[in-house]
Amino acid sequence: MSPSQIIVLATPVFFLLIAIELAVGWRRQRNTYRLADAISSISLGMLSQTSAVFTRLLRIGIYTALFEHVALWRNDAFWTSLPGWLLALLLYDFCYYWLHRMGHEVAVLWAAHAVHHQSQDYNLSTALRQTSSGALLGWIFYVPMALAGVPPLVFAAVALIDLLYQFWVHTEQVGRLGWFDRWFCSPSNHRVHHAVNDAYLDKNYGGILIVWDRIFGTFKDEDETEKCVYGTRGLLNSWDPLWANAQVYAGLAHDSWHARRWGDKLKVWVKPPGWRPADVAERFPKPAFSLADVQRYEPPLARGLQWWAGVQFALMLAGVAAFLWQADRAPLAHNAVWFATLLAAQWALGAMMQGRLHWLLALMVQSAALATATSALGLLQWHWVFKPLTLVIAIIYVATKSIPTSGKAGFDPHFSPRWLLLGLTASLAGDVLLMFNGFFVPGLVSFLLAHLAYLALLRRGQRWFPHRGALVATLTIGAAMLAFLWTGGLPPGLRGPVAAYVLVIALMAAQAIGRSTVLRDPASRMVAIGAGLFMLSDALLATNRFVQPLPMAQVWVLGTYFAAQVLIVRGCVGGSLTASALRTAPDQPAFTPGATGAAAHSPS
Repeated sequence: MSPSQIIVLATPVFFLLIAIELAVGWRRQRNTYRLADAISSISLGMLSQTSAVFTRLLRIGIYTALFEHVALWRNDAFWTSLPGWLLALLLYDFCYYWLHRMGHEVAVLWAAHAVHHQSQDYNLSTALRQTSSGALLGWIFYVPMALAGVPPLVFAAVALIDLLYQFWVHTEQVGRLGWFDRWFCSPSNHRVHHAVNDAYLDKNYGGILIVWDRIFGTFKDEDETEKCVYGTRGLLNSWDPLWANAQVYAGLAHDSWHARRWGDKLKVWVKPPGWRPADVAERFPKPAFSLADVQRYEPPLARGLQWWAGVQFALMLAGVAAFLWQADRAPLAHNAVWFATLLAAQWALGAMMQGRLHWLLALMVQSAALATATSALGLLQWHWVFKPLTLVIAIIYVATKSIPTSGKAGFDPHFSPRWLLLGLTASLAGDVLLMFNGFFVPGLVSFLLAHLAYLALLRRGQRWFPHRGALVATLTIGAAMLAFLWTGGLPPGLRGPVAAYVLVIALMAAQAIGRSTVLRDPASRMVAIGAGLFMLSDALLATNRFVQPLPMAQVWVLGTYFAAQVLIVRGCVGGSLTASALRTAPDQPAFTPGATGAAAHSPS
């Protein structure tokens, strides 16, 4: 049985314990859960496990290679005996202590580990909040075990035991445990580790044993007079799983890029988290961290949307379980497609919970991902459901947002819902026609009408082609693509219709880019990028159909096509949503030390 399958089997136990903790918290009137935070944490755990399908080979593969070629002592019979298993677990926990400690003392390692600390709540869902990039460098700390001759199977087993042990210590519902706290990592000890308070910062790294911290001077007892405050000092303030994994890396890359001295560019990555070159700190100052100024990140989420988020989360959890169960037997390309699909679904759910996407637009993203995956993997019956459904959702979304509510329309005043609805409807017709053999020309005509509608949409409030350079560029690209198709095998009977289609989409893209150069706002830039992706999608489709089959063609053709549609819809119906996306809950009360789950931690 693979590690992924073991995690799947353990998942019901995790959720049972979470339910028990939640019930105990409600009974004690000390609930430590918030729906969006818990979903975000568990979603990051799901992402960690699905990405591990691809990174596990790095960690276990390197370990196995070292074991096979440079082990100093080989005695598999000992390591598979009871004393050997116990010693291997002890060695692993010792190596884990140093990995964990360096994860707080070296910036590039903190960039991976910070994900686990970002939650401003502390509960069992926090335990599932894991990094997706830790395997890139984390394997280095287990090289001593390979040198000692610990077999890969034993190494993998004790790693899983150490990881599973650490689940239960992430709770505020279990108090001090007397003698147990002196020897083992316990809820009290680990609460200190997750705390941002100055007195608690960077303490208690032990995985199973807290003895390592006592030996190496990093132990701190929980003080009943100073309540632990959780989170990171470089506050995440987002439910986005991609940004959660990238936030610290992005900050390090920014400082490294802007540092003037080459030595400082390197030091940014290896110095303790929070260290910045003097010139970078002067040019890009950051306010000093103050516990009193921290606010809990909690963008408003209506009760109906909370239920919807819960349903979406349950469906994604089932999808992740199915993916992990078969991942070790599936082809790499299939795993990559399903991983990308699950990632798109998780990102859309996070964006919806923080107000960046309307729930219908998030559903459109998820449906588009499923339409692309089912086509690429040959699941045609499901593809015939999700492909038209994606545009149906878009049409419903645009139609509802074009109706004024409370005296305000959800539509960007620069656009007309009539032309957008016409473009989406024509695109839907084209999608349906292209799913059947022999309907390529009618499908082409439908998309031609869609692009004409988009061209009229983009003309609203602007002169024709306000940026001449963009017009020349798109027409040149279109002419080059037409010539490529013409010489590559485009049937003579299609040359006229395809030429007309290329001309219209080039003009549409030129108009979109021109508008963006005039308006210079996020909405118009989204639409311009969407128009460019339309050109790319059509070029890939034509190349695959008339010139040369492309590997995984449906992924690239449909992926760029649906991304184009989402960006155009989001850009056109973005006025009210843009404001909510930029809002960081300014009406939230300031942090008080007694507030449950309020924020902070991490030196970064």
